[in-house]
Amino acid sequence: MTSPITWVDAFSEVPFGGNPAAVCLPREPLDDQRMQSIAFELGIAETAFLAPSEDPTTFGLRWFSPAVEIDLCGHATLASAHVLRERGIVDGSAALTFHTRSGPLRASFAGDTIELDFPADPMIPGPVPASVAGQWPGAVVASGRTDFFTFVVLDSADAVRSYQPDLAAIASTGSRALLLTAAATPGSGADYVLRVFGPNVGIDEDPATGSAQCSAGPYWAAELGRDDLVAHQLSRRGATLYVRPGQDRVRIAGRATTVLTGELC
Repeated sequence: MTSPITWVDAFSEVPFGGNPAAVCLPREPLDDQRMQSIAFELGIAETAFLAPSEDPTTFGLRWFSPAVEIDLCGHATLASAHVLRERGIVDGSAALTFHTRSGPLRASFAGDTIELDFPADPMIPGPVPASVAGQWPGAVVASGRTDFFTFVVLDSADAVRSYQPDLAAIASTGSRALLLTAAATPGSGADYVLRVFGPNVGIDEDPATGSAQCSAGPYWAAELGRDDLVAHQLSRRGATLYVRPGQDRVRIAGRATTVLTGELC
């Protein structure tokens, strides 16, 4: 039996920007091996699998990278909400709830913008892991860990932009990914910048990472003294994310663009 599948560029208003995600709406349940095989075949950062429930605004949601199942993924959640509205499964008038490995996550619509409501994951200060300690001589201003990331703050946006990743060293940190961030250059239209590298989850560099804002957002809200922030992800594809940290939640907003649709055999 075939299943509809949609390729979406999340956190982008135009095709070929932001972060690609595939969104699959299986007509019958798929086992874990099948979902992982589909994600590997597609070869993009994440493939999302949706399951309906008796409540028309509530869905099960799982995410797979080409290598592993992911505990939390922002861009594929945003893509999932986009596809549900675009296909007419929901009309966008009510917030959606997704039941995931990270608990219930919510998405709401305001025109073309989709806002996610995710749990905060603040950085716990600590030393830069030994395997990457020499990567940024003189440029590290703060560091630590979160549940998912090695978290490193550099002294300039240029230092983040110009970094040439040592993927073997990053993999040796033991974290699922490295989050590299800095204050944005004044006048750039952003408050902070970031890049994300995840060789341990099969993603050398993630183009746009919603879940990273669960950690970067609270950090920069405290540093900058405000809670309404714009983040630029300095990947090759580029992305803009609108971030509003709260006490224990972070709201992450952006747009999405459909690139292609089809049927999964």
